[in-house]
Formats: sequence, C-alpha cells, structure tokens
Amino acid sequence: MNKAIVKLKKGEGRTLKSGGMWVFDNEIDQITGEFENGDIVCVHDFDNYHMGSGFINTKSKITVRIMTRVKDQEITKEFLKMRVEDAWEYRKKTVDISSCRIIFGEADFLPGIVVDKFSDVLVVQSLALGIDSMKHTIIDLLKDTLEKDGFYIGGVYERSDAKVRSQEGMERIKGFIGESFDTKIEIIENSVKYMVDVEEGQKTGFFLDQKYNREAIKKLCKDADVLDCFTHTGSFALNAGLAGAKSVLGVDASELGIKQAEENAILNNLQETVHFSCADVFELLPEFERQNKKFDVIILDPPAFTKSRNSVKNAIKGYREINLRAMKLLKDGGYLATCSCSHFMTPELFANTVGQAAKNVKKRLRQVEYRTQAPDHPILWSADESYYLKFFIFQVCDDK
Repeated sequence: MNKAIVKLKKGEGRTLKSGGMWVFDNEIDQITGEFENGDIVCVHDFDNYHMGSGFINTKSKITVRIMTRVKDQEITKEFLKMRVEDAWEYRKKTVDISSCRIIFGEADFLPGIVVDKFSDVLVVQSLALGIDSMKHTIIDLLKDTLEKDGFYIGGVYERSDAKVRSQEGMERIKGFIGESFDTKIEIIENSVKYMVDVEEGQKTGFFLDQKYNREAIKKLCKDADVLDCFTHTGSFALNAGLAGAKSVLGVDASELGIKQAEENAILNNLQETVHFSCADVFELLPEFERQNKKFDVIILDPPAFTKSRNSVKNAIKGYREINLRAMKLLKDGGYLATCSCSHFMTPELFANTVGQAAKNVKKRLRQVEYRTQAPDHPILWSADESYYLKFFIFQVCDDK
C-alpha cells in the first residue's frame, strides 16, 4: 500500500534536517494520497527528496512525528522490537535499572511515548495518536525483553492523562492495562526507600530524572540545617536526612505530596530528623527572612514555571524571586542547589536569572557543579525538547 506523502515548503524543515523528529503544520506545503490520522506517511522535501517516515495527525501542531529516516523501512513489530531492545540495552549500560525510565519518547526514537519501570511495575504514558495504536505491542515487547534478563513485570498502569493529549484530539485516560494490582509500589533509589503512587502521583508517579542530582547533594548535608523547597514526596529531603543532616525541613503546597513525604520519612526511620510542612514557598521564604532563619543548604526544585515561549518572562520573575529569597536565607558559605525543569528556560537564560538574583542581594556564587537529567532521560542532540532539566549547585558567599 502506497503511503501518503507530506511535502514541505521550500526552505522549511530546518529542525528535521538538523536531526530533529518533528514536522510542524506551518512547514507543510501539501499532502497527497489517502490517509487517516495516526497512519504512517512519508515526508519529502520541496524537491521530493525523502526525509523520513512517521505518523501523521492533522489535529496537532506537530503534524508528523518521525519514526525512521531509512527509505522504504516499514514500521512493523520487528522494527518496534529493535527500538525497544536498543532502549533497554542503553539503560543497562548507563543507569541503575531497578527503577528507571526505559523509553523516553523521541530520545529513544519512539516519539510520543514514555515508559517508567518502578520495581516490577511499568507505567506508560502515551501522548500522540500514532504511537497510541502501538502502545500495547510496545508494552508486550518490553515485557519479553526484560524477562530475558530476569526482570518479570507484575503489572502495567497507564497514565495517559496529560493535557497534551487534548491537543492531539485524544481522550485523557488512566487505568490498568491487564490485571489490577496494588498501585503503591516500594522502590529503593540511592539507598532511600520510597512508596510510589502510580495511580495518584504526579505524571507517572515519581520523578526519576533527578536520581543522580539527589545523590549529588548528600556530600553537602552532613551536620547541616537543610531546607528543601517544592519537596513533592520528599526525595531531596530524605537524601539529606540519610546523609546525616542535623535537621531537614521539606516544603510543598500539595497536601497529598506532604502526606506521602511523611510516610516516606517513616519508611526510612528519618521522622525524628526530617520534617515536612504544607505551605506556599513564595510566601514561606519571606516569612523565614522576617524570622531571621538561616540554613546551611537550600534546595529549590520547583515545577516548570513555563510550558511555552509566551510565558518565559513571567517564569524568569518566578525563578529570580525564589533564588533571591533562598540566597538571603543561607549562612555565609552555605550551599544552594537550584534547578529548572522547563525546556523553554534555556541553560543560558536560567544561569543569567540565578546570577541576577545573586547580584541583587550582593552575594557571590561559586559553582560546584552543573548537572542535567539522569541518563535514562537521554538528551538527543538536535531534538531540543529532550533537554529540559538544568541543575546547579553553588556555594553562596557574602561580599567581604
């Protein structure tokens, strides 16, 4: 069966030509041939040069997501098996695979799908129409691939309830794929135990991308007074506690998150040292300043303040505000771990924003480390959307 052909306008497709995976609606000159949304189509340049094949959805601004650049390559079960096996082999070489992200969408050349492994449970998030029809095959292939290495999957849960599905013209859904099971899963990461709620937790239930960044703050926390802002379920706070902190306070606006964080503290026998408070960080930091509170280490791990280019200016104000407030609460020579998980907040822009905050409060920054997301969230060069997490550790010094 001949595939429909998506032909680009002359001069368009720059992202695709440089290695990206997306074709946007405003880059397309014409579409010839019959197709239904979700079908595999061929993408040609203005001069009919073959640029790749991928699935189409005219309801989405990302009209085509590329699956392969190889001419005449069919998207078969064998093709998907190759993609799945490559993704798993990469994780085996680069990360702790007891719990990890096994498939990271475009960065694993499987656009629009994410699969996380929490112990013996898989959590799948399907965000694009074309890949949605392949998700059950991908899950079955993953189970078979992991079983060959002695990892037996006890259950699969779907968290395809993200807003972006609405932009694809798709229903937002969540629930079991296959047999039901207890959706609270105990995992161990960096020697810290967590209960992951794959049904009610944010996104897929737990943020695996900060795995090695959480480990990185441990060396700073021994005998320290630590403040962990936007703690979610307590991950940075618990790492600080396990590292021997004198006291740890984790803060988050989510009552559910704080409840889960407190349960995680008990799970690790850290309830005497690590405490949590449900509060708005933007209100709490100025209050601590009025109380003249001081900390040795402060961690800022906020949610994305911007999810589009249009709101970057407001995001800059938010990042500058929390970093400025945190620097004022640090003891001279204390340490600030600060991050942004917004793709649109570029590394340069984030660094400049933190630098401006330091200048405003007359603090000097000494960079200890710059880090990004864990390797199970690989950064595919030329596919900018895969690079989103920026993580700095600074020593913050007074001018003297």
